[in-house]
Amino acid sequence: MIRVPADTHVAVLMGGLSSEREVSLTSGKGCADALEAVGYRVSRVDAGRDLAAVLTALKPDVVFNALHGAWGEDGCVQGVLETLAIPYTHSGVLASALAMDKDKSKAVLKAAGVKVPGGGLYDRHEVATRHVIDPPYVVKPNAEGSSVGVYLIREGSNDFVTEVGAPDWAYGEQVMVEPYIAGKELAVAVIGETTGPRALTVTDITPTKGFYDYEAKYAPGGSIHVLPAVLPPAVFDKALRQAELAHVAMGCRGVSRSDFRYDETKDQLVLLEINTQPGMTPTSLAPEQAAHVGVDYRDLVRWMVEDASCRR
Repeated sequence: MIRVPADTHVAVLMGGLSSEREVSLTSGKGCADALEAVGYRVSRVDAGRDLAAVLTALKPDVVFNALHGAWGEDGCVQGVLETLAIPYTHSGVLASALAMDKDKSKAVLKAAGVKVPGGGLYDRHEVATRHVIDPPYVVKPNAEGSSVGVYLIREGSNDFVTEVGAPDWAYGEQVMVEPYIAGKELAVAVIGETTGPRALTVTDITPTKGFYDYEAKYAPGGSIHVLPAVLPPAVFDKALRQAELAHVAMGCRGVSRSDFRYDETKDQLVLLEINTQPGMTPTSLAPEQAAHVGVDYRDLVRWMVEDASCRR
């Protein structure tokens, strides 16, 4: 990693085209404010389809990619930045595309020795009219993040997820259906340092009401974060090691976050998914974990700029 001069011009990409646009705007503002505070020259870019032309005109030294979801996080924008030869934060084209596809990423993680949920992809109209696996189960888009479009069918329920069969369903013709795993919701952020990936800590997340959905993730007071999580030492350490293994197996760079469920009754730790561009909002888990281990928000975003490169 090369120390970047403080007068470096950083373009912070935010907003974008996905269903996670509002979250990205909040993440981007926080990152841009922090980078300006440590002395970088910052351009705030609400990224659209003219992104290549905008960046060509701006001529930034580095791009801080604070986009979330499809297009900004799935390899598309990363490909634009590779073409323009502008160093950028977070993971590269392949890791970004792979992590956004839940079905394919599960196959890679399973092959690497990471325990992942069962289930698979099903036609959305079939899921809307019958139980394709026995309840309880979770239905979600195959290529979205931030719990967008996620539904829980509880044990014994006679209901179906009719929403996925609606004409205005915008998240693909196939949906991921997985057995619901009871227990604790855990998260582990990983920083991909040159000496090897380092898992920061484990956070135990409890929604203040209901399921850990979009509102629980981003609304003030939507969830309670306990860090470090109160877990048996062996489980705590396993979560750290599995997150590091997932980061390497997927080819991630910069900061990633792995989301787990831990079933205490069965002593079962399962990785639900890995996020290559975790949120940087005031309630986000990765900055909170970094602060817990002594890396404040400004130092974290500065490190991410220093870590930026092409061919990631």
